Amino acid sequence: MIPQTFIQDLLNRVDIVDVVGRYVQLKKGGANYMGLCPFHNEKSPSFTVSPTKQFYHCFGCGAHGTAIGFLIEYSGLGFVDAVKDLAQSVGMTVPDNDRLPPQQRAEVTAKTLALSEVMQKASDYYRHELRTAQNAIAYLKKRGLTGEIAARFGLGYVPDAWDSLRKVFANYDAPELVEAGLIIDKSEEGQGRKRYDRFRDRIMFPIRNTKGQVIGFGGRVLDKGEPKYLNSPETPLFQKGSELYGLFEARQAIREAGYALVTEGYMDVVALAQLGFPQAVATLGTACTATHVQKLLRQTDHVIFSFDGDAAGRRAARRALEACLPYATDNKTLKFLFLPTEHDPDSYVREYGTEAFEQEVRDAMPLSQFLLKEVSAEQDLRSAEGRAHVQFEAKPLLQAMPPSGLRLQIVRGLANLTQTTPAEIEALFELSQPVARAKVAPPKAKRTAPMGLERQMMRILVAHPVLAADLDEAALEAAARIAPDNAEMLRQLIDACLALGERPTFATLAQTLPGVNPDFESMIAEIAAETETDQDVVRLELAGAVRQTKLQMLTAELDRLASSGLGTEELRNRYRELAQQKEQLRKQAAVETVPR
Repeated sequence: MIPQTFIQDLLNRVDIVDVVGRYVQLKKGGANYMGLCPFHNEKSPSFTVSPTKQFYHCFGCGAHGTAIGFLIEYSGLGFVDAVKDLAQSVGMTVPDNDRLPPQQRAEVTAKTLALSEVMQKASDYYRHELRTAQNAIAYLKKRGLTGEIAARFGLGYVPDAWDSLRKVFANYDAPELVEAGLIIDKSEEGQGRKRYDRFRDRIMFPIRNTKGQVIGFGGRVLDKGEPKYLNSPETPLFQKGSELYGLFEARQAIREAGYALVTEGYMDVVALAQLGFPQAVATLGTACTATHVQKLLRQTDHVIFSFDGDAAGRRAARRALEACLPYATDNKTLKFLFLPTEHDPDSYVREYGTEAFEQEVRDAMPLSQFLLKEVSAEQDLRSAEGRAHVQFEAKPLLQAMPPSGLRLQIVRGLANLTQTTPAEIEALFELSQPVARAKVAPPKAKRTAPMGLERQMMRILVAHPVLAADLDEAALEAAARIAPDNAEMLRQLIDACLALGERPTFATLAQTLPGVNPDFESMIAEIAAETETDQDVVRLELAGAVRQTKLQMLTAELDRLASSGLGTEELRNRYRELAQQKEQLRKQAAVETVPR
């Protein structure tokens, strides 16, 4: 868990204009910066970045957040990775909770940086070699690729030599070359060549992470040879089950197209980008994993998996289905596209054209249909044994799904196939929180939305959290009495402001407040969309709201005492005391509102 104090310090050090400006072209417009929203298609700018609030907001689609939130949404990074990326840009080190000693943490960081430099250096060399490798250029042209698309994906070529990388690395014996997977070391075996390049005479496909750093390579033979594709081994930088080829290049295209297309190979991705489908990515010679699915769903709610129609393609599709199930919710669309056995996406588009392939994409099989088709394949639904086997196959798949409307639809489809009822399926499969038999939850008790003075106070504090220090317990007591439904919400807000220390900002508060109470999210969005307000002016506004709150409380208390008849000296003294307090507040208001 990264300490909240570190998050606050980080947001105070970074400039959101610089962060967003790396990815979005911004122009000054008044107090803010404007640009085209990277999260939805638009022709006129509605995306604003406020240097004062350190917050971005889109008036078109409503997207908003801090510098951390922007990196998460734009780059598909997780929270921790986004924080680490920002911290690195301003020379900060994220506190690590793995309990490694500081010296060991420094060694790990240094090793990671060294490996990153090695990979980038190798990538630059491979790209340089491609310029003069006529056999490699001829191969790429034969596959229909242009120089522009090769440059976009950073394609390269490694010569047919045992130690080409000696030209790049003066110390060919450096351990980083082995750790990065570029060199194979056989020195311990004591025979033959001790060290040699892993990749020889291959087209090189650099694999980038979501930050654009080269973390691995895929190499394809030019002619016949085995293996056709050779991948980097697992390294501290590269884990096949966590990375997708082409995701860094495809992010913007995925948003524009509205979906991601997952293919089986490097050449599919590059060729499809050439042919008008730049939203394609590929798994890296391994089955689709849950991590792959998570990364894709950070980019889009619509993912289509494309597989060859042969037996291997079906097996790959089944593994992808299983990886998708934990994330198959009602607001996600997951589909499966099967091409004819003799075609991959590249060859299909070249033979039938882009419109035919677009139609195939539109007609892709929904997850629900594919699941039912898989479990019932080759089973005799006319026999009790066949139907029971279908249920046996379906049970672990449905158990992997979260309770949802989609799961209910699949349960109903399965019940129909196996001549049972949805309730029987859910009971037999021991599904958590059964959907078909679930009772409708009683409506939540209505809670008055923040209105009037207490809402005014909350809005001021969200926009200028430093002013929370101006509030005393009397103000909170008064607010609690006149608006008891929102007393807890106001207290949560003040506590969150004070917890941020002496210099809380709108950005740091907005980063944490929704986690305290999701009801604040809409208020944050409202304030993000508004023009800047002067802190000295709103300080007076807050003081006025607090004073009015106290006056309302005093008036209510005086009315209650008066209605009691003031029968005792104690009650009369209390009445005079409250009346005096009320008069003092009125005088104070008169002084503060006199024109200067």
